[in-house]
Amino acid sequence: MEPSSSNKASAGPLQGLRIIEFSGIGPGPFAGMMLADMGADVIVLDRAADQQRASLYPRAPMNRGKRSVALDLKCEAGRAQAWALIESADALIEGFRPGVMERLGFGPEEVAARNPRLVYGRVTGWGQTGPLAHAAGHDINYVALSGVLSTSCRAGQAPAIPPTVVGDMAGGAMFLVFGLVCALFEAQKSAQGQVVDAAMIDGVTAMSGLIHQMRGNGFWLDKPEQNLFANSSPFYEVFECADGCYITLGAIEPQFYAELLKRLDLDDVSPADQYVCSNWPALKERVAAKIKTRTRAQWQTLLEGSDACFGAVLTLEEASQHPHNLARGLFVEVNGQRQPAPAPRLSRTPARSPTLGALCGEHTAEILAELAAKKTD
Repeated sequence: MEPSSSNKASAGPLQGLRIIEFSGIGPGPFAGMMLADMGADVIVLDRAADQQRASLYPRAPMNRGKRSVALDLKCEAGRAQAWALIESADALIEGFRPGVMERLGFGPEEVAARNPRLVYGRVTGWGQTGPLAHAAGHDINYVALSGVLSTSCRAGQAPAIPPTVVGDMAGGAMFLVFGLVCALFEAQKSAQGQVVDAAMIDGVTAMSGLIHQMRGNGFWLDKPEQNLFANSSPFYEVFECADGCYITLGAIEPQFYAELLKRLDLDDVSPADQYVCSNWPALKERVAAKIKTRTRAQWQTLLEGSDACFGAVLTLEEASQHPHNLARGLFVEVNGQRQPAPAPRLSRTPARSPTLGALCGEHTAEILAELAAKKTD
């Protein structure tokens, strides 16, 4: 789906902000992409040594809306150019292990001495402090230690989560962006920057606030077989259809559960007994058998858009073609490549329309010329 005409004309709400992103992988580039989508001038500081190798790879969607300058930080000229960029910026993003930026000579203290207004964004798995700060890890490890992975399970089965989504992108990148915007807002008043320590384990733990609240009032039970969110109930589960595809049901509230029972022709089941856990296994078998009598498309016709709380399990390709997703423009085509559209949506200053991702070093001459011109002003 093509971007709307309003998006094509929008410069984004963050126009005028300059962000220096030290090249990395995962949450750092994703955070930079979110800021670039909203109009910030995000300049990726790539390594000059990577320029030739990077030219062999396609333009990365997470580099959309950004510019790239390739510098050699091992030489004095390259370091001087990097400092000129940092001194011109409002914020910096880095996703290395604690201590790496300090060893490079671009740690928070060195940067603050040259640009006291700059907000210094750091995203790691374990955080800048703590016994595990310097340990290697990945998304699944951070989600595990936060306690959240244990909640994504079925009775007698191992927990499972979508790869790289919960820890890296949600707990890491999105909390980094939130922290940066908060600190940038404060810096407008104080003229002082600060360090944003965005740890994936912190972010994932913060996102589990609702679970901790429900656990505190007894609605969340640690035993999966008694926990409706742990795929044990007949009304909050993934079910297989006649064609081998899957659908989801999520009728938690009594009125939605009653609607589900009605549409499944389970007239002998009392909606009032919804939370009698001892009834769940037998009723779940009945619901599963009922779902297997029709294809996913047939269940979509019967349940989609109703108050039965239904959603078909779609592949990534199918999701891009679903009528609701098409109507909302959830995906965009950039040079023949499908990618998710910017989010969230702003009514007056929407995100910029996505463009091709910057190549490593593509804007080096342009950016260095800008710095030179600014120096002579």
